[in-house]
Amino acid sequence: MLSLHIDTARTWRGGQNQVLLTVLGLRGLGHRTVLVVHPDGELRRRAAEGLDLMPLAPRTEMDLRAAWRFSRIVKDVKPQIVHAHDPHGIAIAAVALSMLQDQPPPLIASRRVDFPLKGNAFSRWKHRQVDCFVCASEFIRGLISAQGVPSERAITVHEGIDLAHVAAAPPLNAWAEFWLPRQAPLVGNVGALVPHKGQRHFVTAAHMVLQEVPDARFIIAGEGELRPALEKQIREHHLEKHVYLAGFRPDVLSLLKAFDVFVMSSVTEGLGTSLLDAMACARPVVASQTGGIPEVVLDGETGLLVPPRDEPALAGAIVRLLGDATMRARFGQAGLTRVREHFRAEQMVQKTVAVYERLVSGRTPAETPPPENRARR
Repeated sequence: MLSLHIDTARTWRGGQNQVLLTVLGLRGLGHRTVLVVHPDGELRRRAAEGLDLMPLAPRTEMDLRAAWRFSRIVKDVKPQIVHAHDPHGIAIAAVALSMLQDQPPPLIASRRVDFPLKGNAFSRWKHRQVDCFVCASEFIRGLISAQGVPSERAITVHEGIDLAHVAAAPPLNAWAEFWLPRQAPLVGNVGALVPHKGQRHFVTAAHMVLQEVPDARFIIAGEGELRPALEKQIREHHLEKHVYLAGFRPDVLSLLKAFDVFVMSSVTEGLGTSLLDAMACARPVVASQTGGIPEVVLDGETGLLVPPRDEPALAGAIVRLLGDATMRARFGQAGLTRVREHFRAEQMVQKTVAVYERLVSGRTPAETPPPENRARR
């Protein structure tokens, strides 16, 4: 099968990694893929070898010139499926396909965030053009269904990770890298520094944890708009020697392997691929009970879940894990087993192919969702 993919983001986040895993996985199964990406984006750099790449840099969602160019790509490539992976990509694809005189191929839209769909007229129009929303979690599928997307046009395909890639990452000596006391327990967070990731709650919780575990150290890997605010918060709590903003780390998997506890402090979260990475590294996790996170973390089995924004509860869970090495080891191993069983990239790609095949054959995409797509309650 020939599929045409579009992702217009310039940055590298979990969504772009999922795009790359999808197109590489499809090629590994013998399908041809063409990927349209931003010419200056990190995805183009990482996908430069072995993939059919075409550059496109839309300025806005309603960039008609970019949409016309994409319509020419569709006409030349003649894909059986068009798969849009980001909001601008969905808009460009929807407009482009409406320009074609011939019957357009089915349009699939990945939905990886748990934000409500926008309600303006253009957004409502573009989402009506989508034949199937592939949702990263049951929570997201329920959210867009509540906004009026028919259930037969939405299906859950949990995101996946490349376990071999995770296993191959060499462990990092974080104590030497950050000049930390050798025996200091490490608590880590990975994510873009944006409001919904909740790092400010993590910093406040760190201040509380230090009252009981004074030698603990906290590392936040990621960049974003909130860096100045977090730096100010760290100074105000006098945490400069305990909380480190590590910035964007290309070796984030190696860094994860150094953590004693991984924390996801998100206020909202579609699923959380950094959680999957941490669990694949056999790290015990503390995470917010929000969005799709409970579909990944089983409370008391693979980690501890706490209410979002509840800083005392977040701190208490971290202290509990730091004080119990047996629990950390048990959660870490159980998390690794869960990822192997339910969140491998190969599974994600196979389920995506099944969606493609249903659409191409004219069947309803969500006709028979697999049992594992139903969230555990």
